[in-house]
Amino acid sequence: MSNLDRQAALQVCGGRGFVVAEPVRELLSPRRVRLGESTEVRRLLPNLGRRMVGAWAFVDHYGPDDIADEAGMQVPPHPHMGLQTVSWLHEGEVLHRDSTGSLQTIRPRELGLMTSGRAISHSEESPRPHARYLHGAQLWVALPDAHRHVEPHFQHHAGLPHVTAPGLTATVILGELDGAVSPGTAYTPITGADLALAAGTETRLPLQPDFEYAVLAMSGEAHVDDVPVLPGSMLYLGCGRTELPLRAVSDAGLMLLGGEPFEEEIVMWWNFVGRTDEEIREAREDWMSGPRFGEVKGYDGARLDAPEVPATQLKARGRVR
Repeated sequence: MSNLDRQAALQVCGGRGFVVAEPVRELLSPRRVRLGESTEVRRLLPNLGRRMVGAWAFVDHYGPDDIADEAGMQVPPHPHMGLQTVSWLHEGEVLHRDSTGSLQTIRPRELGLMTSGRAISHSEESPRPHARYLHGAQLWVALPDAHRHVEPHFQHHAGLPHVTAPGLTATVILGELDGAVSPGTAYTPITGADLALAAGTETRLPLQPDFEYAVLAMSGEAHVDDVPVLPGSMLYLGCGRTELPLRAVSDAGLMLLGGEPFEEEIVMWWNFVGRTDEEIREAREDWMSGPRFGEVKGYDGARLDAPEVPATQLKARGRVR
């Protein structure tokens, strides 16, 4: 899944100037965005108030949607560069195709990790037939300069490590949590974990004080550091924490996102992450008229055209507005 906004705006993100170096409780509200033919998402990053959490640069939450009588997710072939996409489902399935030849159905709590590197294109769709409900999150990780031109590749991991406590199961999606390490390839110090909490659970999750963190609410009702978080919202937590208090009012699903603050400033426009305005414009032209991003074979439909790049160049604004 990707940014299908037809009015895509250039943004400069990253840098340490606006990293909150102490624990905070900053509740982020989503922006609703139409994705493809039938899916509406709640976009949490980039946000008017905050653009990155560690290397996490883009977060969409969608569903649960009843797609029993609909096509479901239909995202045509489109390009990426300079980032990784993380596909994470709680319900439903997504069929992934990409220009390296990958063809994979991703199911709930399986990791679909696509590293675009220098250039890749892919499509995502609900299989036919498909499950009644679709519920998940799509996230991007910015690649550091040393690795942003790697060869594109796709990884699928059906089995992931867990961290458990009474009433809590944490599935480590990417990076490391409490000694458990995901098999997914990470290029920066990072944490991504799915937290399943049973109703009535009160627990504390160990954190790294040098990381900044946020929690995305997927389902149910939970309090994170005494702040109620409802599905589709995200609580930014800053740095300087060694543990995170969690309390579940009902059965609840959360995603913990964190990492070492991303030092490099990045330019993010549409589905590209680069370092300069010129890079972005070149990538757009390469998608529209060149072979750089390859071909997605087997998708029943036309690929997606890129929107026009704004005429004016972006001025750096850092991590927050």
